[in-house]
Amino acid sequence: MAILVTGGAGYIGSHICVGLLNAGYEIVVLDNFSNSNPEALRRVSEITGKQFKKYQVDLVNKERVEQIFSEIKIDAVIHLAGLKAVGESVVVPLKYYQNNLTGTINLADAMKKYKVKKLVFSSSATVYGATDQIPIREDTPLGAVNPYGRTKQMIEDIFRDLYDSDSTWNIALLRYFNPIGSHNSGRIGEDPNGIPDNLMPYISQVAIGKLPYLNVFGNDYPTKDGTGLRDYIHVVDLAIGHLKALEKVQSTSGIGAYNLGTGRGYSVLEMVEAFEKASGKKVPYTIKDRRQGDAAICFADPTKAREQLGWEATRGINVMCEDTWRWQQNNPNGYEKLVKPITKSGTPVQRYAAGFLMSE
Repeated sequence: MAILVTGGAGYIGSHICVGLLNAGYEIVVLDNFSNSNPEALRRVSEITGKQFKKYQVDLVNKERVEQIFSEIKIDAVIHLAGLKAVGESVVVPLKYYQNNLTGTINLADAMKKYKVKKLVFSSSATVYGATDQIPIREDTPLGAVNPYGRTKQMIEDIFRDLYDSDSTWNIALLRYFNPIGSHNSGRIGEDPNGIPDNLMPYISQVAIGKLPYLNVFGNDYPTKDGTGLRDYIHVVDLAIGHLKALEKVQSTSGIGAYNLGTGRGYSVLEMVEAFEKASGKKVPYTIKDRRQGDAAICFADPTKAREQLGWEATRGINVMCEDTWRWQQNNPNGYEKLVKPITKSGTPVQRYAAGFLMSE
């Protein structure tokens, strides 16, 4: 049996794949590579010394998804695949609803058909919206304020309804806070397309000279330096959280939501200072007006994950910054865009990437 990882070539997915393989699991990865690169999966094999099945599949393609389940005995699913840029979701909301919701429903249909009822879902702290309840607990009222966050909240509701209809499902809903850092090998990390949407890759690209300066949106918040404060979690700690959640859904029935965060926050300028210390580089910045919808302070109460999953974050801000800088230095241009589809008349499209064959 194998663990199916949707979106396994992405930033978080690749680190989860390393964790699963090192823990002795067999894995199968589905990814459409719309916001990831096959090279990440080759490096997962390089880091772990293990091979695994990889398919270039879009979850919106219902027939293809079901074909995978018919070919491979799947034991459980870790579902990460989906569009994830908050700003883009505001500009093209239908794209996000179509992709994230349809893909998830297709996946759940295939799981139900083939009696795979163990699921770990990649949700987000964006489901809480602009709450004033700090620290944020899992029983904090939900109220996503952008299309991306609403897709996550809707998917959580879909899985709750699914569980209510059939209590033999075992489902963990993992609400991420702000993942940063990279594997300490420096071989896999965050490789955003275009200008980064998130703070840490933006800071690291300024430090290495790809971007001229950092925009800091607001310096008049009620924090010690006036800049917004967030809960940053090392991506490896986040990956370990998925393994703990997987153990939970494999051993007990039910559905539950869990915050994956550190339980404390750092301001934008604290992150800049820590990164300058880790890299030895100056990170110039300019102060801009606040962005609409940004909260002043946001961090998790991770007590439930500690008590029910046996998980807690252990890597601090210095390690997060050091590992990010190692990734950035070793991969100044991220994963190089390697390949294009190779087509032959009368045969299926095949993609040859980073030393392995991937079926369309």
